[in-house]
Amino acid sequence: MKIKPSIIRHAILSVVAIMALSCSSDSDTPPEMEEQPVNFQFQDGFETGTDDFMDLFPQDGSRWSTTQIISPNGAENTLSLSTVQASEGQQSLIIESKQSNEILSKADIEKGGFMAPENSIVIIEADFYIDSDANIENLFLIDLECCSCWDPSVDADPSVDGDNKCPGVRLVMSGGNDYLSIERGKIAGTTLSQTSFQFPRREWVTVRWQMMLSTENNGSNELFINNQQVLSESAMNLPNADVFRAIFAENDIDFELQQPVVYERVQIGATANPDAEDLVLYIDNFSISITQN
Repeated sequence: MKIKPSIIRHAILSVVAIMALSCSSDSDTPPEMEEQPVNFQFQDGFETGTDDFMDLFPQDGSRWSTTQIISPNGAENTLSLSTVQASEGQQSLIIESKQSNEILSKADIEKGGFMAPENSIVIIEADFYIDSDANIENLFLIDLECCSCWDPSVDADPSVDGDNKCPGVRLVMSGGNDYLSIERGKIAGTTLSQTSFQFPRREWVTVRWQMMLSTENNGSNELFINNQQVLSESAMNLPNADVFRAIFAENDIDFELQQPVVYERVQIGATANPDAEDLVLYIDNFSISITQN
């Protein structure tokens, strides 16, 4: 399916610029969160008794939910299990992501079945091994999204990064190449970027993304790479009903975010690869935890 930019998407990116004070820390380790009951916790190291990829999808739903594979014309994206690289254990997830053409290239694995509402603390962690020296600017690695909150009376907002019927926040490479940042375009926010820590290649790298969710500018957004904090910023990180209503009203469209506004799925992989060349990506030791205050 060919995906084209939309007027609404450009309005979102141009009209709304939610700025927050940026700060960074030299802390070597992520801060300890206050002890709270964990409402949802999922972790997976991609270990199976066989090399059968479908073992990651048991009928009881205890592991992964589904995959998303959209291949460019004349090429094929793949997801499979690998024993070539593993940060722990014997196996990892290997993703072969081909360069986009008129079709946006995507290849990722998804976990759903949870609810992350406002004021909850979300911690996502995973190990990445990027087996490429190519420029990977605009490579998206993790998406945290809300699909049920989209107004069903309004058509999707197609854009260069796909169907925006699932607003959310994402991790993306920016800064001209490989500076991992927090992208908020799908919730009408600016990218929370950093250019202090370049993402290592051809070695295992641990990424920890930690948030306190808010529809206002007091949301907490922290990013750690190999236990080093590279980004800490207060900003909106959950869809805001008033913001969406105002933006769509400028295009004479009535839009109401559906309640409750909660994140309900996470995708990891090459969730969108609009500009990078063909690349091979390994992922291991994924986890997500949600604590509701």
